[in-house]
Amino acid sequence: MTLAPERDTLRRDTFAVAPAVPPESPLAMPVQDLRHWSEADEHTVPGRRTPWAARAFVFGGGLALTVYGAVQMYEVVSVAGSTTWLQWLLLALFTLNFSWIALAFTSGLLGFLALLRRRRPEVPHGPLTTRTAVVMPVYNEATARTFAAVEAIRASIEATGEGAAFDYWILSDSTQADAWIAEERAYLALRARLGDGARLYYRHRQKNHHRKAGNIADFVTRWGGHYDHMLVLDADSLMSGDCVVTLARAMEADPDSGIIQSLPLIINRNTLFARVQQFAARIYGPVIATGLALWSGRDGNYWGHNAIIRTKAFADHCGLPDLSGKPPFGGHVLSHDFVEAALIRRAGWSVYMLPELQGSYEESPPSLIDVAIRDRRWAQGNLQHSRIIGTAGLKLASRQHFATGIAGYLASPLWAAQLVVGIALALQTAYIRPEYFSTEFRLYPVWPRFDPVRALQLFGITMAILLAPKLFGLILGLLDGKVRRASGGGVRLVLSALIETLLSALIAPIAMLVQSGSVIQILLRRDAGWNPQRRDDGSIPLSDIVRRHRWHTILGLVAGVSAFAIATSLFLWMSPTILGLVLAIPISWASGQLALGLALKRAGLLMTPEEREPPAIATAARAIEARNAALGYDDADGLRALHADPDLQAGHLAFLPPAERRPRGAPQPDHVMAQAKVVEAETIDEVAEWLNPKEKMVLLHDRALLDRLARLGG
Repeated sequence: MTLAPERDTLRRDTFAVAPAVPPESPLAMPVQDLRHWSEADEHTVPGRRTPWAARAFVFGGGLALTVYGAVQMYEVVSVAGSTTWLQWLLLALFTLNFSWIALAFTSGLLGFLALLRRRRPEVPHGPLTTRTAVVMPVYNEATARTFAAVEAIRASIEATGEGAAFDYWILSDSTQADAWIAEERAYLALRARLGDGARLYYRHRQKNHHRKAGNIADFVTRWGGHYDHMLVLDADSLMSGDCVVTLARAMEADPDSGIIQSLPLIINRNTLFARVQQFAARIYGPVIATGLALWSGRDGNYWGHNAIIRTKAFADHCGLPDLSGKPPFGGHVLSHDFVEAALIRRAGWSVYMLPELQGSYEESPPSLIDVAIRDRRWAQGNLQHSRIIGTAGLKLASRQHFATGIAGYLASPLWAAQLVVGIALALQTAYIRPEYFSTEFRLYPVWPRFDPVRALQLFGITMAILLAPKLFGLILGLLDGKVRRASGGGVRLVLSALIETLLSALIAPIAMLVQSGSVIQILLRRDAGWNPQRRDDGSIPLSDIVRRHRWHTILGLVAGVSAFAIATSLFLWMSPTILGLVLAIPISWASGQLALGLALKRAGLLMTPEEREPPAIATAARAIEARNAALGYDDADGLRALHADPDLQAGHLAFLPPAERRPRGAPQPDHVMAQAKVVEAETIDEVAEWLNPKEKMVLLHDRALLDRLARLGG
């Protein structure tokens, strides 16, 4: 198919919007084509060695550990020679939960052993001969920050001497008038500073159809043919020029590659919760990512950002039709990145990660509640994959990635169910008399008995397997002199790991209930929607925290009192879970506190090398963001800013697509009201005050109303 006009027809100074998606585009294929595509269209590539040994180690080892754990648990519950149905249920739940942590352990062990060898990766060299689009999708984001990131990335790439191989696109899906005008204002100012050689472009979609996936699809079908590759960012992404150029060179050196994923590290975080995440990602993340990269090989996954994609492979094979039915299981695909990786891999292109590549960064949500909000959408997207995992022709590893994502969210209700069954068994043992006269002949009554010694041993083994990946990362950090010194020395590094482990243990039961609630909501067919992510540091009102966590606290109190009444040993066994739930409100409050995070920072705790010596790209972006903030990009009222600046008015009109003929029939209510208010108003202040958010967006899309706006008094 034709992706776009020939490269030499691209107007480097254009603001115009390209034609609509052509009907023959695979991005518009119906769902039945996604399910029944044949492998006959597979891209032919030379054979690549599949990492069977790594997969045998991870999955074979995980299976062996799971069998061992299941056998030990069976011995725990069948000490009396008979097993009740509740004990069988406990055994089944334990086996499912244990298999999850066993697989994480073996994958982490593989990554740990590989990182111990410390082999330097081979980096391709030479001038670039292909073109890459650096694309940043935005959706009602802080304009000062996003444009600072784009400007800093561009400057860093220019410093490598390979700047001519890259263009930069801000792809806006913003639905708020102030955000839209702020983006245009920032873009026009940046273009003016960079001059004719900016190679910087901006596009705003009138309707954010299919959210981020639709945003990228719109770019590919309109302009993708001008580029060999596209580097996809998130609004909080930062990538150094060396990192970006290395990814582009890797694409050139490997003509079979479809997606190459980098490992983004978390930076710039200061709240308590975000600093815990930042530390964990830096110290433990490489172990987990390296193990994943080794067993995945060229059947890897894609995380939706900080990765380079071959444009032709994406355009030819990554059509994402709507799933039949209504959300949460129907509708457009939320977690599109997993699906895009699976479709590209199915077509024969390789998907893999370079976890050792330096210079890829992102940020994280500032509090526990912010993570819960984002996690709700991720839960829906991953459970939606249950309808895609059986798609014809997918590689086994791609199905495993889907299964891992699904299991990650089902693990929480399974853990909750295991706790409930454990309490029920303890209650049965303490208060229910044995059945002496059952219908089945027995010499002894049926008691739900346990082997306490073996149970304690199994608990110790489970905790060791669960915490081992953290220990692997800590050992590597202690062995690496640069990381150890940048983390405050060996003692502070160990203390930081203990703090992270303690806080994670307290947060885990809260996250369990939050995720369990999300799964239940999804099963009840409740849609999560899509809200912009809060990225700034800052606390959440205490009333909101109490409202979100009051039932967690009540449940923790009830569980604690009940467990203590049943048996002291049960209370002690459940104490970590009970404590986390009882303290849910103060823990959630503390998670978003800047003061607590900065206090630990001053004490040299939870420090990372990137925090001790900030990357040049982060320092540059921070300085540019401060300048943008001083210019008031995010503070100005959009309509007032547009009215006061003729250049901004001209730029905004240039961005709008050609006026379309309205369909016959009654006009939309929002358009009628916007027109009436603008016609009646005599000043811009009246328009700004009278119009609601939807009417403001109508005004910004209507050339006639914009002309009327320009002639209003101040």
